Amino acid sequence: MLLLIDVGNTNTVFALYAEREPKGQWRLSTARERTAEEYAALLFQLMSIGGFSQQQVEAVVIASVVPQTVFPLRLMSHTFFDCKAFVVGEDVPIPIENKLINPKEAGADRLVNALAAVRRYTPPLMVVDFGTATTFDIVDDDGAFSGGIIAPGINLSIEALHLAAAKLPRIAVEPPSQVIGRSTVQAMQSGVFWGYIGMIEGLARRVEAEYGKSMTVIATGGLAPLFARHCSTVEHVDRDLTMIGLVEIYLENRDLIRSGKKAEP
Repeated sequence: MLLLIDVGNTNTVFALYAEREPKGQWRLSTARERTAEEYAALLFQLMSIGGFSQQQVEAVVIASVVPQTVFPLRLMSHTFFDCKAFVVGEDVPIPIENKLINPKEAGADRLVNALAAVRRYTPPLMVVDFGTATTFDIVDDDGAFSGGIIAPGINLSIEALHLAAAKLPRIAVEPPSQVIGRSTVQAMQSGVFWGYIGMIEGLARRVEAEYGKSMTVIATGGLAPLFARHCSTVEHVDRDLTMIGLVEIYLENRDLIRSGKKAEP
């Protein structure tokens, strides 16, 4: 089986796939100081609960936006899975044209999401990812990543509001029963939830106006289903879009990865 690792700024997701079929998925908080042994101990326990063992892992593919995590994850793969981990964008290319002014600025997760979207939907596309940041990634008619928008993530905004205002509590992300809050918590929930709905719908309209035609809008990330239910612009919810993209990259480079060699530049 294939072990996929998606390292985000807040969470790290591990997933097992047999070809394109998901078998198991586990989420850990991202810790820059976590060692290879700590990763292995935590992952082995989670895999065991799901009925899997490390002997079943035949290849490891990583996408990371946190550079400090790459070395311990590579070491974990080598020491405990007897596999050479392949990092997308470093060891294997992400097969999508990148039209940014400085292509190196695009995070691996954004490019992988764009790739997965192209493989599943017809361009032009807009991928809204609810992560540490809320990102809008644009795929043009040619299937190329052509840029996007980065806004503060929902949980980041809630935490900033709580830390900056002494009397404002931490709140859960959920749609309030009405827009006008009749308590502090209701008012905060309305501001966060309906504020983000307004941001998503407003930015989507502006992007389409600037591009000159409508786009298929896909939401991904843990909070995507919650927001998509109330957002008129979202047409599809694909929570595991990053994993789907990593699977596609693996399948295109299967022989290379199994041989343990890097792709030629």
